[in-house]
Amino acid sequence: MTSRKKAKAPNRYGDLAARKVARAMREMKRGDLHSGRSGKVVRSRKQAIAIGLSEARRAGGKVPKAPGKRKRKTSRSS
Repeated sequence: MTSRKKAKAPNRYGDLAARKVARAMREMKRGDLHSGRSGKVVRSRKQAIAIGLSEARRAGGKVPKAPGKRKRKTSRSS
């Protein structure tokens, strides 16, 4: 019997996304990363990642849609 390998799923995020997030994380750690309108210094790791992914999306990188933009599955119970 020969064993079959599972098909590898494609990467969810592209190289551009990884670079943008890494840059945002470095800036956040140095204290140089600021949020959009208010211009406040970003201290949250999650916020830094969100900023990096947002920039990657705008630059045309391979990034899944933002959580609020995805269609939600609705279940109908009778």
